[in-house]
Amino acid sequence: MNNDSSIKQVVKEKYSQIANQPKDQNAASCCGATSSFSGTDMYNIMADDYTQLEGYNPDADLGLGCGLPTEFAKIKEGDTVIDLGSGAGNDAFVARKLTGEGGKVIGIDFTDAMIVRAKENAEKLGLNNVEFRQGDIEDMPVTANKADVIVSNCVLNLVPNKHKVFGEVFRVLKPGGHFSISDIVLEGELPAKWKEITELYAGCVSGAIQKSDYLNIIEEAGFKKIKPLLYPMRF
Repeated sequence: MNNDSSIKQVVKEKYSQIANQPKDQNAASCCGATSSFSGTDMYNIMADDYTQLEGYNPDADLGLGCGLPTEFAKIKEGDTVIDLGSGAGNDAFVARKLTGEGGKVIGIDFTDAMIVRAKENAEKLGLNNVEFRQGDIEDMPVTANKADVIVSNCVLNLVPNKHKVFGEVFRVLKPGGHFSISDIVLEGELPAKWKEITELYAGCVSGAIQKSDYLNIIEEAGFKKIKPLLYPMRF
């Protein structure tokens, strides 16, 4: 598959399915990718334990992350935080615990089914300062200079045009704002047979790009003082 709209359609279909699956089923499907890939191994490599974090809600944890971006985001009370690819609300609810009642958290997700599930979770928790918006993070449904902090967990690798995403991140952040993104990058080449499996794009693998290219995109968007924290994985 070689065009952005087709890739996005695959991602939307897969994550619509994932939104209605339990966490243990997602764990065996490599973020919804084909079961012929060793999904359980991939999940175990990328999994991080949220259960000890304040604000954690098990109903919002679909087991799709590859890090704990809120732990590095330096979120303060009263901050406005945007979560890109917010899913069922996992990182958004942790972020809200850090912003407190005086802050605001906006989750943006491409998939209607995820938005529905996230809103249901927010309603159950009685949170009135967490909002979920359906939208494409290449063209965020948010005004400029809105956020103090942006977080994202294992999502940008799913987006075909990463230049547009980081351009939007720069637009939406307030002057002096910052982001904390957990994602997958490459050092070396991804095997050709994996690149050819379209569904692996929805499984957080074939959409990953080289680490140097990723950092260059961030710089080209206008960001300074970039601090990458790298955790090697072997496939």
